[in-house]
Amino acid sequence: MKMHPRPHILPVFLSLIMISGLSWQCKTMIKPDIVEIIPEIEVIQPRIPMFAGTWNEGMVTVQLEVPENGALPVLKRVSLDFSQKSDLSGIDSVRVRWTDGDQVGHLGLVSAVSTHLEVPAEVVLEPGALRLSVDFFLKPEAGLMTRFGLEGLELSFRNYKTWKFTPEERYVTRTALRLRAAGQDNCDTYRIPGLVTTGKGTLIAVYDNRYNNSKDLQEDIDVGMSRSTDGGQSWEPMRVIMDLGEWGGRPQRLNGVGDPAVLYDHTTGTIWVAALWISGFNEKDMLWWASKPGMKPNETGQFLLVKSTDDGLTWSDPINITEQIKDPAWQLLFQGPGAGITLADGTLVFAAQFKMDTGSKSLDGGQYTCHSTIVYSKDGGQSWHIGTGAKPNTTEAQVVQLSDGSLMLNMRDDLNRRVKDDTNGRAVSVTNDLGQTWTMHPTSNAALPEPNCMASIIGADLTVNGNKQRVLFFSNPNNKNQRTNMTIKASLDDGNSWPQALQVELFASAGYGYSCLTMVDENHVGIVYEGVKELFFQKVPVAEIINQGEDR
Repeated sequence: MKMHPRPHILPVFLSLIMISGLSWQCKTMIKPDIVEIIPEIEVIQPRIPMFAGTWNEGMVTVQLEVPENGALPVLKRVSLDFSQKSDLSGIDSVRVRWTDGDQVGHLGLVSAVSTHLEVPAEVVLEPGALRLSVDFFLKPEAGLMTRFGLEGLELSFRNYKTWKFTPEERYVTRTALRLRAAGQDNCDTYRIPGLVTTGKGTLIAVYDNRYNNSKDLQEDIDVGMSRSTDGGQSWEPMRVIMDLGEWGGRPQRLNGVGDPAVLYDHTTGTIWVAALWISGFNEKDMLWWASKPGMKPNETGQFLLVKSTDDGLTWSDPINITEQIKDPAWQLLFQGPGAGITLADGTLVFAAQFKMDTGSKSLDGGQYTCHSTIVYSKDGGQSWHIGTGAKPNTTEAQVVQLSDGSLMLNMRDDLNRRVKDDTNGRAVSVTNDLGQTWTMHPTSNAALPEPNCMASIIGADLTVNGNKQRVLFFSNPNNKNQRTNMTIKASLDDGNSWPQALQVELFASAGYGYSCLTMVDENHVGIVYEGVKELFFQKVPVAEIINQGEDR
């Protein structure tokens, strides 16, 4: 709908009236006759999260086109109805404003928030386009479960029929926390999240600290870590857990380490973090291109680990396992960023990727191909081994265990850069022998759309309809063409289907698109995902994702 240059709002009465502390002078006489509804009204929910301690503007917006002819509408009230399962306890107040570019007018404010809300707005609307913004102020202490589902909205007029809106598709507006903000701690960009829950219920988040800009390695990048002991409601100050400093006498920008993955060993209580490091290459060179065959840090990327045996309070020095798992002929080997898993028998498993020279031109002009695989340890991290490539042209992957004990590898497929049809989706392979052989899954490149990006997948044994079963959760930008629409999906059949009814969209806006999931507890899924240069954390009830007895 095309917007006119500037809406005008006039009061109903000839005398000066006060609305929300602002005064307007009446200029137009109003006919009292009741007429038909305003024909052009649209309600928009932007599908973005709210944040505590601030005004969250435009969480619901109403766009009107006031007719050029006829009586001028007199808006007297905006009413909102929220679902009974909405948690409004963290909402301090709700206001309604009109906006048009830089022009803003306040219509009304209500502090007593309930499932039925009426905001007074005694004003006259002049012809043209008008945008009403419904804003929510969240208390500084608002919990992550603060959320609302809009069930209905009404515009009540004095001389027009009441206009009623009921959403065709219910969307829940949720609260998020900025885990890391752009510029925080003198860091330009935070990227590449990993997330895991320890046996004590502690959340461990890892990520790239990209100090100078958003550029990938080679750059001045360290691995940062955040820790939460209250289910993600608050986080301790960030700590750097991987920093190669000026190794080899070279500056920080030539000793970057990043793209982390985190794993929790439930048999020993050890937390492992894997990351990629290289030393000595010019910072203008992308590590993806600069890394070459060989084994030394100034030749090729290095596969590093650090570990914590005290629930993330302290961390070891880096452990280099490149010699154990890399083929010297490969140009690059590193982990799939995100999270690894520990099997019931204590086997530690990280997703990984390697790049090798094929002598033939690849999709982007180089003579190489990439393969996703897994790296694993059967002795608690004393020694490490690597599987074979699951599928050509795949890179960033995540691994999950299925109900029959097999391992599913969910992979970024770089063929999607060229293909934008029904084959554009995550590649999926399965192994029964720790990656020595792979079988393509029936859903590969068909079930999970992606815009060529990293994604996350986890599994949990949960009670569904009274029965214990394996549930898979998956997150990525749910869009084939761009990194928008961050969504969590669930599968109740080992990844054979991902029904539309079992999906929750969190963030429709464009971002860098990487994410990582964890089970915060048996009733909540936690996710860290990228905005633009920043990381968000949200917590979502399992019942809402799998659509079990929860009113969204």
